[in-house]
Amino acid sequence: MVSIVGHFRTITEHKINVMKTCFKVGLYKQGLLHDNSKYYPTEFIRGCMFYQGDKSPNVEERNQIGYSAAWMHHKGRNKHHFEYWNDYSQTPGAGLVPVRMPERYVYEMFIDRIVASKIYKGADYSQHSPLEYYMAHNKMHWIHPDTRRDLEKLLVMLDREGEEFALAYVRRKVVKMRKNHIRNLFRGFLN
Repeated sequence: MVSIVGHFRTITEHKINVMKTCFKVGLYKQGLLHDNSKYYPTEFIRGCMFYQGDKSPNVEERNQIGYSAAWMHHKGRNKHHFEYWNDYSQTPGAGLVPVRMPERYVYEMFIDRIVASKIYKGADYSQHSPLEYYMAHNKMHWIHPDTRRDLEKLLVMLDREGEEFALAYVRRKVVKMRKNHIRNLFRGFLN
């Protein structure tokens, strides 16, 4: 089902809601830049062609042609996807390995999962939905163990304590991260 309007509305609603949530926790730049590549022709045209409304068009593209060119483009440009964070190991012969994500991108990934679940689940969304989706697809994840631990901690916190509690926790972590960054800048300047 090709739908230019449907796809545009879905990605724009997603982007706006991720931006608002990123702003709540202090991730202003990431909120503004989140998923801009979805408007590039490589992703947007395929998104319209494979639009479903209740799931990512990347899933349908994969079902029909065996891979998703839109996803390949997207994951290579958006640091909030753990798939972005792969590099060649320094260990000879180890090949490609997952790399630990910086905290700020783990937080953006967490927010992205909340908002995507809300959009695709609609009225069926609950605070349990992001963890349920993650657990159903957990075996596929090629993710650094520390990143997995950090993401799972947030998803479980959301599941048990709710969104307000989980986002307040992320906000405290972002504020602390920012203070440490400023402190390190001053140390470097004074030394």
